[in-house]
Amino acid sequence: MIQRRSALAALAALPFAARADDKPIRLLVGFPAGGGTDAIARLLGEALQASLGTTVLVDNRPGAGGQIAAQALKAAAPDGTTFFVSHDHTISILPLVLKNPGFDPAKDFIPVAGFATFANALALSAGTPAASLPEYLAWVKKQGGQGNVGVPAPASVPEFLVKLLGEKNGLNLLAVPYRGSAPMIGDMLGNQISAGVGSVPDLIINHQQKKLRIVAVMGQQRQAVLPEVPTFAELGIAGFEDLPYYGLFAPAGTPSAVVERFSNALAGVIGQPAVKSRLTELGLTVGMMTSAQLAAREKSYAAAWARIIKAGGFQPQ
Repeated sequence: MIQRRSALAALAALPFAARADDKPIRLLVGFPAGGGTDAIARLLGEALQASLGTTVLVDNRPGAGGQIAAQALKAAAPDGTTFFVSHDHTISILPLVLKNPGFDPAKDFIPVAGFATFANALALSAGTPAASLPEYLAWVKKQGGQGNVGVPAPASVPEFLVKLLGEKNGLNLLAVPYRGSAPMIGDMLGNQISAGVGSVPDLIINHQQKKLRIVAVMGQQRQAVLPEVPTFAELGIAGFEDLPYYGLFAPAGTPSAVVERFSNALAGVIGQPAVKSRLTELGLTVGMMTSAQLAAREKSYAAAWARIIKAGGFQPQ
């Protein structure tokens, strides 16, 4: 044990490019290529590679709402070569809805830093004859009060949002889970499903190209990239004000010096005008959170949704 600690301490003192036999740094992503999280990770990876002077690779491990990638992070060596780019669903929500997710964020991960918050949004397919949330709800009522709404993962914040939205309006809205946002959006573009709930980073490009219509966003205020789109609260639907987050996580046991160095590198990267501008264009509100701040954010966010999930009668699977 003493030898292992000494080795890790020595590792922490080395520059990134000299570590672990000059192995590249991996950024694990729990969702498929082509989605919002993948685009964000690739942007950060390219900028971090230039900043750190070592190869940074994006390693997609899609499936189970990020569970597979999270388990890969848990199994990774704590040598400063593996990090996890994740949002709230995998870190805060999965442990609430699964009896055995295969990881415990508090024990198995170290929060490195947070770099943004974002909003989930309700979007309508081009073939849906509605241009706003009130029009969509009225249209669903004309269909007998039943409607299918796509969500990028089962037992996710988008699924609970669909459930609460239906309950608040006396509608039978059924959340249809997909394996990530990309296939959900594909079905929306093909008018196979009339509506979907996903993150603004996942939906924004197709909204701007008028292939989809984002009609409401979560949060206390409108999103800078969508100034024309009202919040749910503005439309009289309260309860969707707390915004999810994006952060980087490392395996438990990663030396604190490595965590601090990577956190500092991330802070420098998101402070670059070109990177910050691109992240904003993708629908993020960029802002640095230290390791302690990210840990506190995750804890408070999980507690808030634990109350919502419990009130809705959902039982962990």
